Amino acid sequence: MASKGNGKTSVDQFIARISTEYDSLSKQLKVIAKYVEQHRDHVGLDGIQQLATHCQVQPSAVVRFAKHFGFSGFSEMQAVFREGLTRQLAPSRNYRTRIRDIIESGSGSLSSVEIAREFLAGSQAGMHELEANLDAATFKKAVDMLRETDCIWIAASRRSFPVAVYLDYAFQHTDKRVCLMSGLGSMHQGQMRSVRKGDVMVAISFAPYAEETLAAVDLAVERGARLIAITDSRMSPLAKVATAALLVQDNSTFGFRALTSTMGLAQSLFIALAYALELPYRPTSPKAAA
Repeated sequence: MASKGNGKTSVDQFIARISTEYDSLSKQLKVIAKYVEQHRDHVGLDGIQQLATHCQVQPSAVVRFAKHFGFSGFSEMQAVFREGLTRQLAPSRNYRTRIRDIIESGSGSLSSVEIAREFLAGSQAGMHELEANLDAATFKKAVDMLRETDCIWIAASRRSFPVAVYLDYAFQHTDKRVCLMSGLGSMHQGQMRSVRKGDVMVAISFAPYAEETLAAVDLAVERGARLIAITDSRMSPLAKVATAALLVQDNSTFGFRALTSTMGLAQSLFIALAYALELPYRPTSPKAAA
């Protein structure tokens, strides 16, 4: 069982064990596992009925989940998360509470400006979560992988595709070969035939996970590439085959999921790489482009 000492470490150890045992869990317990990982601040604050409602399971399933990992029940498991809570994680909860109250009171009265402010507030909350939960060792590993490789592949589809396009643009500022999996002409698999051992792929995907991205990742890994996954869970199919899995959660406002935190993580990854490579600053000007 994860140690139940104070601070963030005990929570991380518990999440790591959940990830290790995820494949052996029942369908209901898998749903709870992903929720616990992605909403650890809620687990420390919400009651068992609220957690069960979010997961669309009975409270008894939450108790079974806790006992599976060696706790006497939900309260003992929750104590691990409560001990790790700080006010630093409060912005996202405050935001979600406020947006839920607005929706329940009738969102039809919201003005365009109020909608914009709520969406921006959600994006800010997501950035706070990312800053608080960024895994320093994994982030450094990802930067080192990019620094050491000669060729970077980028794979993403649908909602995540804008992040891949940004990374393609950013990595072009290095001297490395950069390949964006565009899927033009449905040639996803054809593009992957150029992957070589020692290449690094950056893949971005979130639940329910784009099939095109997963297929490209499988082919790249089979051909000897190492994977940097930008995804939402240690239990995601990307994280399971990744050398470095960077986790990020973007908030959903009125049913629309932002890209703010994901884009911020992607930009941070490039800036850290540029610093590691000591890239010189080259301003763009009409003369330089001529």
